[in-house]
Amino acid sequence: MVAPLKVGIAGLGTVGAEVVRLIENEGKTLSARCGRGVRVVAVTARSQGKKRGLDLAGITWAKDPLALAASPDIDCFVELMGGAGEPALSAVETALKAGKSVVTANKALIAKHGIRLAQAAEKHGGALNFEAAVGAAIPVIKTLREGLAATGINRVYGILNGTCNYILTRMEQEGLSFAECLKDAQRLGYAEADPSFDVDGHDTAQKLAILASLAFGTRVAQSAVYVEGISSIAPEDLRAAADLGYRVKLLGVAVKTAKGIEQRVHPTRVPKSSSIAQVMGVTNAVTIDGEGIPPITLVGPGAGGAATASAVLADIADVARGVRVSPFGRPVERLRATEKAPMERHEGGYYIRLMARDLAGTAATIATRLAEQKISIESIVQRHANGADPAKSGKASPVPVLLITYATHEDAVYRALAAVQKDKVISGRPQVIRIEKN
Repeated sequence: MVAPLKVGIAGLGTVGAEVVRLIENEGKTLSARCGRGVRVVAVTARSQGKKRGLDLAGITWAKDPLALAASPDIDCFVELMGGAGEPALSAVETALKAGKSVVTANKALIAKHGIRLAQAAEKHGGALNFEAAVGAAIPVIKTLREGLAATGINRVYGILNGTCNYILTRMEQEGLSFAECLKDAQRLGYAEADPSFDVDGHDTAQKLAILASLAFGTRVAQSAVYVEGISSIAPEDLRAAADLGYRVKLLGVAVKTAKGIEQRVHPTRVPKSSSIAQVMGVTNAVTIDGEGIPPITLVGPGAGGAATASAVLADIADVARGVRVSPFGRPVERLRATEKAPMERHEGGYYIRLMARDLAGTAATIATRLAEQKISIESIVQRHANGADPAKSGKASPVPVLLITYATHEDAVYRALAAVQKDKVISGRPQVIRIEKN
């Protein structure tokens, strides 16, 4: 008879409380699948007296996370406190150095200190599992690390932040502004009071750094990710995208190029025919392009207590089974260093929106400046308000000029736009959105 796995949980918020409930409710199923029982024997949190709707009778309350991590009474330390710093870092490191296995949902911790923690896990023999850190219930970590272990990965990209996807979905479907949709997302609890971490792309960047390491054997480095948020996106950008068969999504993209691994987060036009374009609302999705196989797209709830807890419990089940794999799919010593790829070298198609003077010859001037940088234009549209003829009216109020380019380099695009601005045929800042192929 194998002794049950004794679990200690640090953090009893929405996710932690749900993990305790799941272990209690699914105990027989876990035992049957793992070949041994799983028991929560100790917990800790900031407030012991808070009402959580849990029966913690018979469960030890540790005085703090470090004490729990060092306790000889647990086999597996589950960190659900969050944050890249203390006490999460020291607690996880303490548990690993004591030879215990660790399960965490903490993307910030893994993105910043994942290599250091993976080294401790390798040295002392415990597991370091973090499926819930990216995509919650979507099993993308296990897919990259184990399911596709023998497959060369060319690109991994996806919608990794439900807040941004919700905002862009509402903007597209209802023609609302970014500010209006953000306010509603905050009211519904999809966005924080300070939403900048989400809408500026940093949450997605942390998750992408983790996925890139697993996909390409690089050291996790959030600093290597180019980041751009969605606050500049306007309803007219989404309408123009729809007219041409595209949607705009905030994507995290990691791709193998001839010059290294390019990691970037930014608003992106994707064809409506693509799987990723069908993902609406708060749902997340990740597409993996591998050698010799069609693209694989994993879709599911990327956040929420139940979804995240299910991923945490799956990681605990692996510990109970005795599964031990390198946290990032390769021994740490074989992970390569990576640097931030200059976006000037990025090659692809572009959507450009300019507010141009409504005078004859403006479009030709813009086209000439693009041609000087050897940028080929797939389409160019100048929209006049209410069908007005600027040549007859003599007025020069700005109107949108929408361009789609064929594949070109980003530095060429911005050189052309700088020249157009010097020509004084446009007003304001040009809007540039990259286009991602299927």
